[in-house]
Amino acid sequence: MENNWFESWFDSPYYHLLYRDRNEQEAQSFLNILLRRIHLAGDSKVLDLACGKGRHSRHLHQQGLDVTGIDLSPENIQFCKQFENETLHFYEHDMRRLFRTNYFDAVFNLFTSFGYFDRPHENEQVIMAASKSLKPGGYFIIDFLNPTYAIHHLTASHAIELDGVRFDITKKIVQQKIIKEIHVTDGTKGFDFREEVRLIYPDDFQQFFAHAGLSVLETYGDYLLHPFQSEQSNRLIYITRKI
Repeated sequence: MENNWFESWFDSPYYHLLYRDRNEQEAQSFLNILLRRIHLAGDSKVLDLACGKGRHSRHLHQQGLDVTGIDLSPENIQFCKQFENETLHFYEHDMRRLFRTNYFDAVFNLFTSFGYFDRPHENEQVIMAASKSLKPGGYFIIDFLNPTYAIHHLTASHAIELDGVRFDITKKIVQQKIIKEIHVTDGTKGFDFREEVRLIYPDDFQQFFAHAGLSVLETYGDYLLHPFQSEQSNRLIYITRKI
């Protein structure tokens, strides 16, 4: 049986090489602004859903929160384990499945760590599981791409070289998904990977939230939390609360 694209790509060293220059300062500033909006108590329990290598988890923990990070990638979790302590833990887990029930004060799903699954109900399962893991009144925050903006600003192809490794990248829209095809040339070796993100629009999210018992408090369009504008905003960021 063929693996899902994310099972091979997220565990590849080339994934981490390609995205190594993510803006840490921007990510930390974004989290700080979010935390000022939702006012979590210092001992609050939070879940970092699809935590990757734990950069958001570690920053949330530095703010005094009790943080759990989960990710499907064994290599990511193995990397994160070095940072564990009494109030910072990491687990290998599929975000479509419930992790804990009525346990967390907030769940964060950041940096377009959503929309990976072919069937719409699987993406909805992620939000359902997140909602069930929250205490009543807990917050679910999701940071997704704005599909309208992404379509209008799609770069068809480009190439980049990092540490002697060449990445030839093409993007296209196929069946309501953004598909990024990545050809890696490492010396004499070549590898092919792909990323797929389903185009999920505000109306879709509203349905997901309603079914999951989540009420939308705010909708933002960038990491400075300016109001969302359907054509101009590059992000689609929701702060919701469990009813």
